[in-house]
Amino acid sequence: MSYILGLDISTANVGWCILRKCDYTFVDAGAISMAKVKCVFNKATAVRQCFHALNEQYPDLSDIIIEENLQAFRPGFSSAKTIVTLARFNGMVTLIAFDVFQLRPQFMNVNSARKSAGLKINRKSDASTKEQVFNFVKDRLPEYEWPTRMLKSGPRKGLVLFADSCYDISDAYIIARSCIQNE
Repeated sequence: MSYILGLDISTANVGWCILRKCDYTFVDAGAISMAKVKCVFNKATAVRQCFHALNEQYPDLSDIIIEENLQAFRPGFSSAKTIVTLARFNGMVTLIAFDVFQLRPQFMNVNSARKSAGLKINRKSDASTKEQVFNFVKDRLPEYEWPTRMLKSGPRKGLVLFADSCYDISDAYIIARSCIQNE
């Protein structure tokens, strides 16, 4: 049986999702949390360790799909420095994926991936794009145990919320699903 690995790469979390290639059913997902890791080389080492573990667990990986880098600067969003940092890290992770899995990763535009998954972003919604993607995927994976965090202080102390890594995991799922359109 062969598998597809979808990746959403950022310097805070690298979301990953495994789908079974024969029928595109969900197998596993997670995120490599690197928010507390400061050095980009240590972040890359954490990614390599996770990829080795995934390669042991899923040796029959046949496809790696990675969300394309942001292609243009948009005022009010990411700075040029942030875009360069993300592109550099994306390149590092892409090379690590090629090295560990011995597969050439494919790149997918996020808008094309969302379209192929049947997700239409409502620009007039009060929910952010990230929230809309997360809710879309969460509805399709009711069995998946999404990561959570508990608030430790303030008036909502003790409240359990979904972890920020859920956005990266849901993006990785959408990217993995885009493999269907590449067939």
